[in-house]
Amino acid sequence: MRIVDILEVTKPIASPIRNAYIDFSKMTASLVAVVTDVERDGRRVVGYGFNSNGRYGQGGLIRERFRDRVLEADPKSLLTEADDNIDPGKVWAAMMTNEKPGGHGERSVAVGTIDMAVWDAVAKIAGKPLFRMLAEMKGIEADPRVFVYAAGGYYYPGKDDTALRAEMRSYVDRGYTVVKMKIGGAPLDEDRRRIEAVLDEIGNDAQLAVDANGRFDLETAIAYAKMLRDYPIFWYEEIGDPLDYALQAAMSEFYPAPMATGENLFSHQDARNLLRHGGMRPDRDWLQFDCALSYGLVEYLRTLDVLEQFGWSPRRCIPHGGHQMSLNIAAGLGLGGNESYPDLFQPYGGFPDGVEVIDGHITMPDLPGIGFEGKSDLIQEMRALAE
Repeated sequence: MRIVDILEVTKPIASPIRNAYIDFSKMTASLVAVVTDVERDGRRVVGYGFNSNGRYGQGGLIRERFRDRVLEADPKSLLTEADDNIDPGKVWAAMMTNEKPGGHGERSVAVGTIDMAVWDAVAKIAGKPLFRMLAEMKGIEADPRVFVYAAGGYYYPGKDDTALRAEMRSYVDRGYTVVKMKIGGAPLDEDRRRIEAVLDEIGNDAQLAVDANGRFDLETAIAYAKMLRDYPIFWYEEIGDPLDYALQAAMSEFYPAPMATGENLFSHQDARNLLRHGGMRPDRDWLQFDCALSYGLVEYLRTLDVLEQFGWSPRRCIPHGGHQMSLNIAAGLGLGGNESYPDLFQPYGGFPDGVEVIDGHITMPDLPGIGFEGKSDLIQEMRALAE
């Protein structure tokens, strides 16, 4: 049993949408395949992974450093003690050979992308859905019913309040009970108007979250906080620079309602610093660490250990990214839910075919691995890479 190859292709996202910081017109993503010599049901087992939106494809790092370290390792050194499967922790350690601590940057995305593919392969070799395998590892019961919210509300040319309202209404009509829109990419008064338009549209059918994508300095963050206090906002997300813990801590004095952050923190050490210094409140705030951007599930398990040390429940985690890997983690490890992109970043976002949102929740299908094979448009692209 061994990994025989790791393949990568960089794909364009090429969308005209933008948030408060970046536009996606030239954004890319890496699609990775971890090819094994194992067969199941007459087919070679291949695990797949990709990086979340908002970070560029990592083909250079994958090919120059991380791929070869795995392929050059003694295959037996990457197996479980029982020699019955690949051990994701040992693969992760092989990838991180000769890497200095700190300096997480883009390498956390490259490693996280490969790590996703490794876990997909491992669960397929075991013949189990990943979420059930994770629950067994932790000795807890998997809950296949997962809360999801609809992320959208981006700025793009020609999008007026009517189009924004129609977008948010479409999410509510598809079963979502929480929707999210972008702020900070327009003047405050314009964003206030946009928020009021969405709240008027969704009424009591859903709640609204807002996301500033780390754009604000303290003065602007406070001004928006004072404005947002007038509305029933589900959360105020990523207010300032993700590493400005002092700004985040200061906001609790001006904004008593829930806040959310963490999607641009890439290690358990970053998570620990946020909880030490960021003033986050475990009774109401939300943590959005995304395994696909932060060294993968192997590291995410360490992050969950940090949360426990600081008295946080995993139920306060709703990961960024809108991908099926985080859905499996949510169902298997008891997180609070997951982000969803009903219309954006396709074919990577969304759920397996036939999965519906009912009262803000989906039910995980019992598909081996992460479940990519259940999403016909996505698995077609994946198999073109490696099968």
